[in-house]
Amino acid sequence: MISRRTLWQAGLGGMLTQGLCVRAHAAAPLRAVDAVERIKASIGVPWRADTVDRIVAGDPDTAVRGIAVTMMATLDVLRRASAADCNLVVTHEPTFYDHFEKAEALANDDLVHAKRAFIEQHRQVVFRLHDHWHLRSPDGIDTGMQQALGWARNTVAGKPGEFAFPATPLRDFARTLATRLGADSMRVLGDPGLPVRRVAARWGYAGWGPELRALAARDDIDLLVVGEAREWELVEYMQDRVDNGARRALIVLGHVASEQAGMQACADWLRTVLEPLPVRFMPTREPFWTIG
Repeated sequence: MISRRTLWQAGLGGMLTQGLCVRAHAAAPLRAVDAVERIKASIGVPWRADTVDRIVAGDPDTAVRGIAVTMMATLDVLRRASAADCNLVVTHEPTFYDHFEKAEALANDDLVHAKRAFIEQHRQVVFRLHDHWHLRSPDGIDTGMQQALGWARNTVAGKPGEFAFPATPLRDFARTLATRLGADSMRVLGDPGLPVRRVAARWGYAGWGPELRALAARDDIDLLVVGEAREWELVEYMQDRVDNGARRALIVLGHVASEQAGMQACADWLRTVLEPLPVRFMPTREPFWTIG
């Protein structure tokens, strides 16, 4: 005979499979600090002493009810996480507007105080997972982006971040990219009819300096796709190349759109690390809107 307890556990398992952030049945609650230690032990690379990956807000001893994984722990994300009873928020990018999130940098900012107050009031804990998700082999962000775009079969052997495609007009390539990533406000530089065959991608912040210019200057690269870059460096450089006769293009996705799928892959991975706790991917909303 099947007991009531067995039926209850089976029902809970079904809810967890659906990704709902409900309280997990466990003999002893897992604290946020314990969850972080599990992540460190399972990430697959040595944990660095010098890293931005740490608990940036909240009490580490808080018992975890559910986990929300996101690109940026915006106030909107924190509110949705709280409503879903996910009190451990794993974020890729800073919560407090500075890459290193040094307390003194924004100590007197009223918005920082308001955001911290919300986190404390709702007994949330925010953990940053940036460096080590990138350090995995393969890079966790790149893996998720390739999955979302369907680019895994287009990788160029021995050339990380480079992809080969059948010739596709830039306008069509860009439309497909925007649709698959929900990148409604991305920007495109170049001839809309340019045949795109070889693509180099730099998710998130593309960087700067000679290495990036050398990539933009390569004759065998038709299109460079980035999350964001300094306009007076990469964008101006690419525009001048086009004006000088080069058949080249640039797509600027926006930082969130260019890494978000990588954190959805992170949520999938964390479900295997933090079971039986429920893990829910919580997208960061596109911050920009366009006219027309």
